[in-house]
Amino acid sequence: MSAVGTTATPPTATTATTHDADELLLGFTRAVRAAGVAVTHDRAAGFLAATAEVGLGDRRATFVAGQATLCSSPDDLTRYAQVFEAWFSSRDGLPREQPAPPSTPAPTDLAADERDADGQGEDAEDADLLAATASQAEILRHRDVAAMTPAEKARLAAMFATLRPRPPLRRTVRHEPWRRGRVDAARTLRASMRRLGEPARIEWRHRRTRPRRVVLLVDVSGSMSGYADALLRLAHTITQGTTRSGGARGGRARGGRVETFTVGTRLTHVTRALASRDVERALAAAGDVVPDWSGGTRLGETLRVFVDRWGRRGLARGAVVVVFSDGWERGDASLLGEQVRRLRAVAHRVVWVNPHRGKDGYEAVQAGIVAVLPHVDDFVAGHSLATFEELMGVVEGRSRA
Repeated sequence: MSAVGTTATPPTATTATTHDADELLLGFTRAVRAAGVAVTHDRAAGFLAATAEVGLGDRRATFVAGQATLCSSPDDLTRYAQVFEAWFSSRDGLPREQPAPPSTPAPTDLAADERDADGQGEDAEDADLLAATASQAEILRHRDVAAMTPAEKARLAAMFATLRPRPPLRRTVRHEPWRRGRVDAARTLRASMRRLGEPARIEWRHRRTRPRRVVLLVDVSGSMSGYADALLRLAHTITQGTTRSGGARGGRARGGRVETFTVGTRLTHVTRALASRDVERALAAAGDVVPDWSGGTRLGETLRVFVDRWGRRGLARGAVVVVFSDGWERGDASLLGEQVRRLRAVAHRVVWVNPHRGKDGYEAVQAGIVAVLPHVDDFVAGHSLATFEELMGVVEGRSRA
């Protein structure tokens, strides 16, 4: 199925272009689904087929094709239009058509001229547009969130749908049948007895796995104001993706539980606000309950409240705790270090995400960061979509920074 016209596919370059076009459109359907529109596999396939009929070069026709195949209610129309504008917009530095790379002129013939006259030469323009789109999307993945324009942030919001969080797992004391592992003597013996003592097939077992709880602590103080919106979008993505993850590797683990708090001058529990599948409604609900946006920073005191009220009672016990903060502490840095030490004593792992960690010239010299570094398991960057994707692997346990 191709989204770049309905003609026969020429050689290799156009085949790659067709694949890129389908990837671009499938990414758009995932973004529409993340915005709250119920996009099923059949609807996504219908969208690709409709776009192949009208041609990707016709922006209006592509919009109408998606509206007809992906939307099923009046509420979907507004969300669809917003995501379409953010995904395909060519304004404010977003994807623009790039000139084709220089190549050796090929001899012309009448058949080629006739193909151009029939409009088949437009495939080259589509290829240039797709190449520019892919290039700009990759650049946007690595851009610092705080330095983005409003239009770039709108496009980035749609790209959050590309993140695929999975819950970290832990082994339980219970076992279950498996195709390898340790010999299950009891089941093997019962199978042999059913055969009147004749040798039976050896049965195996392994320990079950269950998802670990994930706790997110998001700093919303003034020094983190440029990142607060993106970090809460990330928290919403982790909440929705992790809790809906199906069976995990090697077991029957269901989706994990994610708890989210904001920290600044006070601690605020925003898990219920982020429960809505619509990210915009979830962020609006979080904004209504958080009283200290862009305020001061008292990380030590707020973490002490968290450990006393929530952590030691079991919420953080055995969990992966992720702290999003630049470490600028107005209070006593030693208090902050002591609370992180207490938190590490009950948590499975503590991950500290600093938006300045991955920038050139950064050094961990802030008093708050110096105080917490001895007590954290991972100290990672968190200023772009690419670093958020790497963070998913750190939280799951697939990679360590």
